[in-house]
Amino acid sequence: MGLLHRLLAYPSTRRLDVDDPRTTLLRREIIQKKAFLNRIYREWYAKLTVHMRPAGRFLELGSGAGFFRRYSPELITSELFPTPGVDQVVDAQRLPFLNDELDGIVMTDVLHHIPDVARFFTEATRCVKAGGQVLMIEPWNTPWSRWVYQRLHSEPFEPEEGWTIPRTGPLSGANGALPWILFERDRELFQRKFPDWRIESIELMMPFSYLLSGGVSLRALIPGWIYRPVRWIEGKLNQQRWAMFALVRLRKQAVPAGSIQAV
Repeated sequence: MGLLHRLLAYPSTRRLDVDDPRTTLLRREIIQKKAFLNRIYREWYAKLTVHMRPAGRFLELGSGAGFFRRYSPELITSELFPTPGVDQVVDAQRLPFLNDELDGIVMTDVLHHIPDVARFFTEATRCVKAGGQVLMIEPWNTPWSRWVYQRLHSEPFEPEEGWTIPRTGPLSGANGALPWILFERDRELFQRKFPDWRIESIELMMPFSYLLSGGVSLRALIPGWIYRPVRWIEGKLNQQRWAMFALVRLRKQAVPAGSIQAV
């Protein structure tokens, strides 16, 4: 991995710490400039926006490097540290909102950085109103993705670990396998601990696109104009074996599963 990163590293990212706020701003520039990577984010935002309709009071976690507000102008944007163009500084484990104030929470590549996801879902249960949603696009564990993430990616990817992540910096702490751990490996446990939330769907996708784009750290391996053919090929593959990402949709129920309504 060291040699790969030395050869393909995006020049402007080589000496910056991932926890430095300047890195987030640099990543915003990279996502805008790299045509293939920009197409990935545009597809992600379009998918998320479809499930956010009708528009309501949605909080986006980890907005700093992205441009989701172009797709959802009413979005409340947030980041862990002060960031130009972002509305609020928000810690996902201590949400600064009233009970039932939000229609939902949305994020891309954020959940697997939250040190204590149980605290986040406790807060989400408090702040999101009945019928509201938590929507996310996150890394996913498949035979192919596990090989890629564990050998070619800088972040930890540990499917055997638990629900917490060691506290390091705001962005350097991670376990890319955490979404799969919560919603696949420990699905029954998650539903027992958080009965207000129903897992509505998990859409697996993108076996190669992000890898070919180089992400926010490496140079793109292919030009932007080939995006559609690549996505067409990916759509023909068995996503259970090859997908690297998943769109996860959770909905807060009016009455938690298993509870009894008074008559």
